[in-house]
Amino acid sequence: MKVVGITSQQEVYVATKDRNFRINEFLIIEDSYQGDLIGEVVEANAYNKYIPMNLHGELADSAVLESLRAIGYDIEEDTIYIAKVRLLNEALYPVEAGSDVRIPAFHEVRDLMVRCSPEEGLVLGVIRNTDHMAETMDEEYKNLLYTFEDGRLERQKEIPYIFNIKTMHQYPHIGIFGGSGSGKSFGLRVILEELMNLNIPTVVLDPHYEMDFSQTADYLPGEERLDYAGKFKCLQVGTHVGVKFEDLSVQDLKNLLDASGALTDAMNNVVDILYKKRDSYTSFFNRLKMLAEAQEEGSVDKIRRRIEESKTDLERQGWQERLELYLNYDKSCPYSSVRGIIWRLNRLSNEGIFSKDIREIENGLHNGKLIVVQGSTRILQVFSTYLINNLYHKRREYKDAQYRNEASDYFPPFVVVTDEAHNFAPKAFECPSKAILKEISQEGRKYGVFLILATQRPTLLDETITAQLNTKFIFRTVRSSDIATIKEETDITMEEARRLPYLRTGDVFISESALGRTIFARIRAAHTSSPHTENPFDELKGKFEENENKFMDLIRDKLPINGDDFLNVIREIEKEAGITYTLDTFEEKLEDMVEKGFLIKKKTPFFNVYDEK
Repeated sequence: MKVVGITSQQEVYVATKDRNFRINEFLIIEDSYQGDLIGEVVEANAYNKYIPMNLHGELADSAVLESLRAIGYDIEEDTIYIAKVRLLNEALYPVEAGSDVRIPAFHEVRDLMVRCSPEEGLVLGVIRNTDHMAETMDEEYKNLLYTFEDGRLERQKEIPYIFNIKTMHQYPHIGIFGGSGSGKSFGLRVILEELMNLNIPTVVLDPHYEMDFSQTADYLPGEERLDYAGKFKCLQVGTHVGVKFEDLSVQDLKNLLDASGALTDAMNNVVDILYKKRDSYTSFFNRLKMLAEAQEEGSVDKIRRRIEESKTDLERQGWQERLELYLNYDKSCPYSSVRGIIWRLNRLSNEGIFSKDIREIENGLHNGKLIVVQGSTRILQVFSTYLINNLYHKRREYKDAQYRNEASDYFPPFVVVTDEAHNFAPKAFECPSKAILKEISQEGRKYGVFLILATQRPTLLDETITAQLNTKFIFRTVRSSDIATIKEETDITMEEARRLPYLRTGDVFISESALGRTIFARIRAAHTSSPHTENPFDELKGKFEENENKFMDLIRDKLPINGDDFLNVIREIEKEAGITYTLDTFEEKLEDMVEKGFLIKKKTPFFNVYDEK
């Protein structure tokens, strides 16, 4: 392999007739003046006389062709492989033309490829097209994982990609971008498994109910399967966790109410005036309700008349309290705004938000567990606002107290993870959860709180947050607006951007600030399976077969069934199994069984007879 054509300090062409090149493979250029220079293949072409031109009318730079002739290639006869190679570090001078090029050994690229040991980092996959170098790598980096290649499970053949989690202190936050079916959720699952392996406290917002790690992947060899049962917990909002109303600040309460429906200025004012510190849900709700009832009466005279007409002391006392609320707050709290707050409170209460607290989440983080918080997107928007605010400020208060040399209860560093992140921090409009995520993206590094945000639509994610994601995993992306956003926010090249719509599921570009370059990798096979892995068409087929077998079990001991005996058979089935059929539906089922080959139908002059085949 030789350097050919006109060279620069950044890019060169390399040619050979002995082997083809692969995009993203690494080569060493042996420059006689500057020493060994490491480069990465960014374009690969093959040329022979049968394909003399590219779309632009020529093979390559005329200087490249002349160089090939000068060093002995027969351009008219040989098949020549040409690669465009970009140097990882800019050279001091243009590379010497004619320099020899070779494949590096592992020790020559170790510092570029592997930044930490498998025990200290996240073993996420393999670096593509490094199999030649992997043959000489240290034993500690071999046989760490499996990958799926063309639907088959294969043992690791390339250099592992190990993300050094400690670099997040300088280069915080991770973004995971990719369209539907690109492997984005699978990649997020692998990252979460690795966080569990290191016992890093993590909170996951799971709107799709898919981040359950209890099901071990059956495709891995038995002795290499990992059990995560004791490392995570799935908690549902309103069932296992919620908000303790007494612990809410005025701003917390406003955030919750705003997530349930945007608050007007007048509604904000109602909360400021009527909410008292340490209120319970019942005391605050009753205060609102009593004020609204007094406002419905419309005047002081009408309320006093209700007091006079009261039949019991309790009723009289209640209307007396309503009168006091009316006199104090009617002018500052409009009736429509009070009713709006009551409606929002009712909605939150009906969803169980106020029935629990977050103690179980806090305990899980203290124990180094991964806590999966499940619920609909809207419920998670409501709950996450309170939850993340609460956890972040506990960690922040601990670190601030430590800085001031004051005693404070320990709260661990932790990671916040969410899928569909554009729903929690949208670019187009404000929402309560966006404010806390933006604050963490800008200041969380100082306190040991980090974000991992996954989304199909990076264009819709808040730009301030996107800019703070120092490591980005970019899976297959098709939309031009999303690709444009990715190009703005990462260092991927034009060639790599053009490849984004065509990446295979599980292949990923990793733009890592700590490395200063983009790596092309493949995510490893996960140790656990998502609960949603069954193909929906297989599910549909299985359901049909289940129904068919169930119907055959019902009628098997009643065969043959005569057409004039349907009513008696239907009554027997209803008595035995509690299932009711009409004459028409029963006959349709029998005909369906005939069509599918379970039964045969014999025609007689008077009726049809259905019997087992």
